[in-house]
Amino acid sequence: MAVVGAKSAMLIMREAYYGTTRFDDFVRRVGITKAATSARLAELVTLGLLARRPYRELGQRSRDEYVLTEAGFDFLPVVFAMFQWGKRHLAGGDRLQLTHLGCGAAAQIEMRCGKGHLVSPSELGIRLVTSG
Repeated sequence: MAVVGAKSAMLIMREAYYGTTRFDDFVRRVGITKAATSARLAELVTLGLLARRPYRELGQRSRDEYVLTEAGFDFLPVVFAMFQWGKRHLAGGDRLQLTHLGCGAAAQIEMRCGKGHLVSPSELGIRLVTSG
């Protein structure tokens, strides 16, 4: 919940999935203040979803860009599951659609078990796994 608690964090993650890496681009695309962007980026780095990577443009000082980590990539289904929920349950949500760029077909987030079966909420359980 620490990750999804702030709307701006989710918007920053969305932009990271779209390829945004630079601070000023996050500020412009997410539409929040520089201070809020800095705070959210720091939180996402602390959580391990983004990592700082130094870069330097000719004649400029060294700066950091923010790149997705493995944990950040693994978080992608969470962001798009929320998008899918909003598309289905919120007014105006039907205007956007997740799309498979390879063939143009609609894409969706699904829950499947390790054997590939589609799992409905009534079939989903949680169990404690102990080592031993």
